[in-house]
Amino acid sequence: MNNHLPKLDVQFSVFLANKPGLLARVLHQLAAGRINIVALSMMDSSEHGVLRLIAEEPRRVRAALQALDVPAAESEVLTAVLPNRPGALADVIERLAGEHINVQYAYCTAGAPGGRALGVFKVSNPSRAIQVLAERKPKRDMKVSIRAERARRK
Repeated sequence: MNNHLPKLDVQFSVFLANKPGLLARVLHQLAAGRINIVALSMMDSSEHGVLRLIAEEPRRVRAALQALDVPAAESEVLTAVLPNRPGALADVIERLAGEHINVQYAYCTAGAPGGRALGVFKVSNPSRAIQVLAERKPKRDMKVSIRAERARRK
């Protein structure tokens, strides 16, 4: 199985009051359950903060959040491993836009295996987005492969 293909993941949105220590409490609860966080984003508003996270075992995340009795919601997001290079995210967004797929929000991390980046996307049509991103685009993808091969040789 190719781990670099785009896929659907469960994202948890945890609603926290803007108070010191609440984020730490949630993260310690996840750590105590030996839950590995794959991606995380934190944003705030005047009323509360929203912690968005993806972890390896959603079932265990759900149980940990219920034990803390914090308000949380689950949603389906698209995750895709990207080359860690300038323009990679722009290429993905352009491909989705070309198929009239709206990106409602996105965040990325550069900690994916092999020095790659992981993109998290909330999109209007997840199943079509997976198809679009799974299709190779020879011209652009070839450039990425050549650059990666040259970097490995150095």
